[in-house]
Amino acid sequence: MIDLYTAPTPNGYKISIALEELELDYELHALDLGKNEQKEPWFTAINPNGRIPAIIDRANDDFAVFESGAILVYLAEKCGRLLPLDPKGRSLVMQWLMFQMGGIGPMMGQANVFHRYFPEKIQPVIDRYQGECRRLFRVLDGRLAQHEFLAGDYSIADIANWAWVRTHRWSGVETDDLPHLRRWMRQLRERPAVQRGIERPPSNVLDRADSREKVEQFAAEARKMLETGQSR
Repeated sequence: MIDLYTAPTPNGYKISIALEELELDYELHALDLGKNEQKEPWFTAINPNGRIPAIIDRANDDFAVFESGAILVYLAEKCGRLLPLDPKGRSLVMQWLMFQMGGIGPMMGQANVFHRYFPEKIQPVIDRYQGECRRLFRVLDGRLAQHEFLAGDYSIADIANWAWVRTHRWSGVETDDLPHLRRWMRQLRERPAVQRGIERPPSNVLDRADSREKVEQFAAEARKMLETGQSR
């Protein structure tokens, strides 16, 4: 049994999707980030960095793992799936996983801060981060023009990148002229395990901004966290 400590964010959904794909039994513990539950001592004992997601593997001496990329690798290795065993195949997956961890995630995160949450609109900064997101999206589109998935077969690299790219509208970045990226986005969205994963916990306005009121409420909560120095 895996205990999953998470919240409805791209990094959180990486892990719930992976758990669903790997068909592992897990118990969901949804943290309220607005109340800073991720900073409470009981949780920092699991993840000293005070961020979601984190897991505890009850079947492995209550072993705790934090950082979403590290969790994905741990789960894939535990099950022998979604991460090849051969050095070349493994390296390809790790390259595209690190592409998300070092590029897509940080750049989209900063785009979100300055496009949605920061009280002052500093357009050159917004342009900078949205432009870098677009550049990274073009890299993905180029790769996916030649490959069905990022690293050969479907893998944790696809899960990690998709969990962020799917929220591109929240970052103010469009994908209309990136047909291969859009094909891949649709293809992953149709997977039953992915559909289940993005409802654990239930999806929020990041990917379906169905009302202005919800958007404004979510942005206000995120802005408050930003102003008080807390992070997701």
